[in-house]
Amino acid sequence: MHHETVVDLTGSFFGIAMMLYFIAGYIVIASEERFHINKAKPALFLGTSMFMIIAVYYVLHSFNMDHLNSHVSHLILEISEIFFFLYVAMTFIEALIERKVFEALKYKLVTKGYTYRELFWVTGTLAFFISPVADNLTTALILSTVLITIDNKNRDFLVPGAINIVVAANAGGAWSPFGDITTLMAWQAGKGAFTDFFFLFPASFLGWFVTAYLLSRFVPTDKPAPINLNGAETPKILPGGKAIIYLGAFTILMAVISKQVLHLPPVWGMLFGLSILKLFAYSLKRTMQVEINIFSSVRKIEHDTLLFFVGILAAVGALDLLGFLSAGAKLYETYSPTILNIGVGFISAFVDNVPVMSAVLKANPNIVFDQWMLVTMTAGIGGSLISFGSAAGVGVMGKMYGIYTFGSHLKYAWTILVGFIISILVWYVQYEVLHIKALENL
Repeated sequence: MHHETVVDLTGSFFGIAMMLYFIAGYIVIASEERFHINKAKPALFLGTSMFMIIAVYYVLHSFNMDHLNSHVSHLILEISEIFFFLYVAMTFIEALIERKVFEALKYKLVTKGYTYRELFWVTGTLAFFISPVADNLTTALILSTVLITIDNKNRDFLVPGAINIVVAANAGGAWSPFGDITTLMAWQAGKGAFTDFFFLFPASFLGWFVTAYLLSRFVPTDKPAPINLNGAETPKILPGGKAIIYLGAFTILMAVISKQVLHLPPVWGMLFGLSILKLFAYSLKRTMQVEINIFSSVRKIEHDTLLFFVGILAAVGALDLLGFLSAGAKLYETYSPTILNIGVGFISAFVDNVPVMSAVLKANPNIVFDQWMLVTMTAGIGGSLISFGSAAGVGVMGKMYGIYTFGSHLKYAWTILVGFIISILVWYVQYEVLHIKALENL
């Protein structure tokens, strides 16, 4: 007969062994350069094997299999929503590449005479201000593509530039209700009004700006090599390219409307936008004999990046099933909320910020409004500390494979830590000293 209670295995030998197994798996993932193995392989093995082992343990001990099935079903839904969201975003990016949109943008940027350092600031600033409207992952993927089209070999430019984009995208998403999934979750849970999150702008902006300034000191001041067209025409956006840009913006809008107005998952709006893109490609072929093979764009997607997400989210879901996330959230009853919320930022660097924020919201600790704003910010920007700590970072690692890696990120991680500390200090002065945190306080 199955036990009906939910089993907390955090203090058991099995639970501790599974945590050690998770840590060992994460070390292998982080050491992809040393072991010369793509991070998706150990991540997928870790996530799937953890559930296989837990299921065997449940069967042997006659635990409640309904609880296991319910947890796995919910996790599959969560993973599939993220998977298809990324799938659509990547398809749009590959379609834009095929239509020479980034080649044209690269040509314009380089011919303006910008130095590498100026290009570093241009791409970082764009990332910070686009991500609140789009999402941080899509923003990071688009701008990292711009980086490697400008120069795909100069690591002194590419690595700091990639880090700058990841930090800017995460920081930009932290002060917008739909710029980052963690902010969206906090808004949906009623922890702040729509306009309340905009007050995180000073802390998010200054934290990113300080990191960007420190990183910029490592970026060369010379200019990229002039583009040698060898008699070819100036790079121009191919027919349909501009329309795909607008369709991409429309798709992001549909994702927001799906969530906020229609009460559907954001991925539904993304998939609707993808269907419009496919229909547009069909109509273009029929009316103008212009071939845009969307399925060709789908084939070029970084599937390793998608499978990495599946594996990591599955592994974290296994820890949640074992009871570790709930146990961590109970610490609010004993320790300082400020210290714990800063800790959430560091945890989100190693563990995906979605389940971490979800655990905090589910525990619903008795903390004041200021602290909810703090944990929203730290969960959003803390993922920048490690290369695979955020969706933006993982996306850029896939797009700039072999260039932007765990090791190359770690070399400059201290600059991100300085910015992270600055953001917390700005939050403290603004919220705790000046009490500027809502429209009525202005």
